[in-house]
Amino acid sequence: MPEVGSEREVGAGSKVRATAPWVRTRLRAAPGAAVALLLLALVSSFLAASFPRAVEAYEGSGLRQALRAAPADQNGLQVSDVLVQPFDPEDPAVQSRLGPKEMAERQRKILSALPQPLRVDRGQSSYGVFTSRPVDGSAPGLTRLDGGAPVFTLSAGAGVAEHSTVRSGRLPKAAVATPGSTAVEAVVTAATAKELNIAVGTVIRVPRGDLDPLAVTVTGVIDPLRPDQPYWSVRPLLRTPATLFTPGPPPEPYWHGALLLAPEAAPALLSVSPDVESYWRFALDPGGLRVTDLAALKAAVSTVESGPVLSELREAISPEVEADTEVDALLARYEELRSAVAPVVAVAAFGVGGVVGVVLLMAGGLAAARRHAELALVRSRGGSVPGMAGRLLAEVAVPVVPAAAAGCALAVLLVPEGRLVPAVVGAAVVTLVTCAALPLRAALVHRRPGSRGGRDDLVGARPSRRRTVAELTLLALTVAAVVALRRRGTDDGAAQGVDYLVSAAPLLLGAVAALLLVRLQPLPLRIAARPLARRRGAVGFLAMARAGRAPATSALPLVALLLALTTTAFGGSVLAGVDGARERAAVRSVGADARVEAATALPAGLADSVRKVPGVRGVVAVYRELDLDLGYAEGSSEAGAAGGVTLLAVDPDAYARLARSTGVGAFDAGALRAKGGEDAQDSADAAPLPAIVSPGVAERLGDDPVVVGPPSAPLQIAVASVRDETPALPLGDFVVVDAAGVPVAKQPTTLLVTGGSVAGDALRATVRAAGTDARVALRSEEYAAYADSPLQTGAERVYAVAAAAAAGYAVLALLLSLLRAAPERTALLARLRTMGLTRGQSRRLLVLESLPGTLLAGVGGVLVGWAVVLVLSPGIDLTRLAHASGEVLSTGIRVELAADPASLLLPGLGVVLVAAGVAAAQAWAVTRRTTTTELRVGDTR
Repeated sequence: MPEVGSEREVGAGSKVRATAPWVRTRLRAAPGAAVALLLLALVSSFLAASFPRAVEAYEGSGLRQALRAAPADQNGLQVSDVLVQPFDPEDPAVQSRLGPKEMAERQRKILSALPQPLRVDRGQSSYGVFTSRPVDGSAPGLTRLDGGAPVFTLSAGAGVAEHSTVRSGRLPKAAVATPGSTAVEAVVTAATAKELNIAVGTVIRVPRGDLDPLAVTVTGVIDPLRPDQPYWSVRPLLRTPATLFTPGPPPEPYWHGALLLAPEAAPALLSVSPDVESYWRFALDPGGLRVTDLAALKAAVSTVESGPVLSELREAISPEVEADTEVDALLARYEELRSAVAPVVAVAAFGVGGVVGVVLLMAGGLAAARRHAELALVRSRGGSVPGMAGRLLAEVAVPVVPAAAAGCALAVLLVPEGRLVPAVVGAAVVTLVTCAALPLRAALVHRRPGSRGGRDDLVGARPSRRRTVAELTLLALTVAAVVALRRRGTDDGAAQGVDYLVSAAPLLLGAVAALLLVRLQPLPLRIAARPLARRRGAVGFLAMARAGRAPATSALPLVALLLALTTTAFGGSVLAGVDGARERAAVRSVGADARVEAATALPAGLADSVRKVPGVRGVVAVYRELDLDLGYAEGSSEAGAAGGVTLLAVDPDAYARLARSTGVGAFDAGALRAKGGEDAQDSADAAPLPAIVSPGVAERLGDDPVVVGPPSAPLQIAVASVRDETPALPLGDFVVVDAAGVPVAKQPTTLLVTGGSVAGDALRATVRAAGTDARVALRSEEYAAYADSPLQTGAERVYAVAAAAAAGYAVLALLLSLLRAAPERTALLARLRTMGLTRGQSRRLLVLESLPGTLLAGVGGVLVGWAVVLVLSPGIDLTRLAHASGEVLSTGIRVELAADPASLLLPGLGVVLVAAGVAAAQAWAVTRRTTTTELRVGDTR
């Protein structure tokens, strides 16, 4: 391939060729194109490298949160050693097993045997000896409940001093005790001392069969430090006494407290109870865990529970050692949620990845089209295809490779968690596609040298057979993906991982629709050009003619635009569907914007006080009675059974307005209003109260009036309407009646508060000031609770970024296609200006010329996005993504994908507006320049 250069004389008549390097020459000739390609590679490689790291980051955060937020008795490891009966309390070997030095040494052995990645929080771990069954204890003044005197658990645990502060008295002395000791010292927590009436100096005598009672002297009262931490929370009895009940009818309560002895007093427990157990409780430290550690963590837990590690502990400590943990159950629940969310996120990955890939290919294709004449000249002068492709590859690689490396490094810097290899692979794929697009396109077009052929217009072009075969293959693949998605859904492949064919279904649908639209694109251009040809003005006809004369390669920007708009619409619909599902579930849970509920009647005047809280618009009072007796419905085998039915007495008008505003069980207030007022039920011939009931109650009551309720205040009701749900009761069967016809409904038990900005703190303060412990629930808090997992919030962020990236690449594809034709448009306007075209007509020409393609892309994007959502919604389950627990309040409700008008319309409208704005700006810039300057530049076509 000939070099770019010139000749100069050297010495006496000799000549030496001065060669100018191809890459440097090209980069200097078109620095703007090089910088644009650099920025494109930088952003694309950053997205490709940051996506897998972002997914691993939020999955790792979800794993750590799942372990950290679990109850203390579930997210730790408990190792126990039970003394096997019979044993001799006086045996020195038995006593030494309970000594503090031996217990500490065993703890070190257990810690050294735990496999990675099990990490232990040593500060919150504990060990000691306790009586596994409560023992009797007596002392003057101890609180006795109806079930009798309190019982106690004696615990000799290490670390009490480090995890508590002494409120009064002192800690027990570290005096060595034996089974024959008659006295030991202990401390109790402030809660135990308060409930059981224990003070410093109290002596609790614990019977020991034939031996004298063991005197346990309480030397101090302590306050636990961080009582919600695992040291105190694994066995809450150590900090807070519990209530037990006697076995025989009726069950009666009695107290169960804990006496905390010094570790050196553990041998004294051998004479108190035959059920003595040594324990080592290890709080797991989830810090540093990553999602890639999940498999190793599950294997480590399994080996400790019932594998080689347990066998090792039994050999090193005792044959009776047992290990127990709920961590494996926590990991199973986490993995289930992760497996349900991952396929939905994979859809976003395929969508934005496809858009990025098409835009990168489009950039290379447009560059090859722009340099068609130059490359044809190189081939006609003897340049080889490999040589030309190699020069182009080197030219592109100079800005792309450093930019891609910088994008990957930036992704690693901004998303510190995650593996490096997937990020590098993603950036490498972007680099390969960006570098290969221009050389491969040029090699394909110029594989045979020749002069410029005939017209390659968009209207006149005919697809080749190979293109038809490729499109039919893509269509078959898309049909298979859609069928698989609708039949199996995203959840089916979750157990074995992400099903790539199913996850690629939206992208494939968008690609097929885009190719179909490309084939149909000439038809509207022909139809629009006919009436414009008969008009007197030339601007409209020229615009349509120019749009039809666009090269066939302009179909690729249309594909990129449609894919981007489809991905944006799909991602926006996912986010809107998740938000709408959470909103509906929160409304069903609370019944209004806020809810004040008590087990008994609320104080008089509380409703008026709540109405004065900032942000409150209205208050609906509800009287609630649980376990309603349904009476004897004729023909019902379940007559008289309560069956969990709840009676709700309401004001019909206010409650009907609330039901309509929330969309939960709307009804007509007139159908519920009682006939005859408050005293109507007292008369013998009173009309039955109209009632709105749930389907289960309607089936049991039938169509005839029925007397329900307790004998002291019976109600005669008749079913007026059946509703699946009602605001005052999130779940369960219900009977809603007019409060005017219920004599006992004087004071409400529930207040349903409306107001979009109810102040939660002020509402709770008002309720407390009224002297009631009623529960206050806010819709906004319930809404936030449905997304309490980083898995969900992280997946939502990924979807938001994917939708934004797709929208950005849509605009980029549009700009690339417009800039590709900018020089030709400039020269065209210059010629037309010399023939009398005004500035205004020039601007309208450019705007109208750009509109057909972008308008078609915008409308097509809206239609394709709507069709994709409609076709795929039965197979996309968003329940786990919408709700933290993976369940909705109402049984059987499934959160499915639904079209979001804003996500469908706004991106398409934005594309049209951007195209019109760029064309107008280009026309303004061109008309400001002189015509002679533009014509002097010349035209290569």
